[in-house]
Amino acid sequence: MSGPARRLVVLRHAKSAWPEGIPDHDRPLGPRGLRDAPAAGRALTVPGLGLPDLSLPDLALCSTAVRARRTWELAAAEWAVPPPVRFERRIYEASPARLLEVVRETPSEVRTLLLIGHSPGLEGLITGLAGEAAGDTLERVRAKFPTSALAVLDWAGPDWTALAPGAARLTSVTVPRGEKA
Repeated sequence: MSGPARRLVVLRHAKSAWPEGIPDHDRPLGPRGLRDAPAAGRALTVPGLGLPDLSLPDLALCSTAVRARRTWELAAAEWAVPPPVRFERRIYEASPARLLEVVRETPSEVRTLLLIGHSPGLEGLITGLAGEAAGDTLERVRAKFPTSALAVLDWAGPDWTALAPGAARLTSVTVPRGEKA
């Protein structure tokens, strides 16, 4: 790979509730999700996740589903200055190919992108992009990418339009959990 380094941070929304009569798109976070979403935000500032110089994303792309939006709100509240966010309907129930389309539309000045979405599309995107992986990270994603999981993919390319299957290195996978009250 050549060119400047870019980073895609993938966050699966936090654990949702299943209230009767609520459409899937409108499901809120459950109690565990309300605890775990802020923990995901804090994890992006903790050494060991694989983020160089602990820099936050330059832009966030978030599903329009209520549980994804609330995950974003709670995670971003942990940062002094959250990056701009774009809520994107196409991320909801998206295939890996659709997610890649959305990511490829990212402006070239964005070096680190946060994508907040859903299973199983996120797992397919991660495993499809990862031509290399650190340790057992790829096997962990294939086995299960649970709610609030974060995956970090690094790649070098001239801009986001060049991101292709197999082009990235999966450097980190973590599942932040909040403390019970």
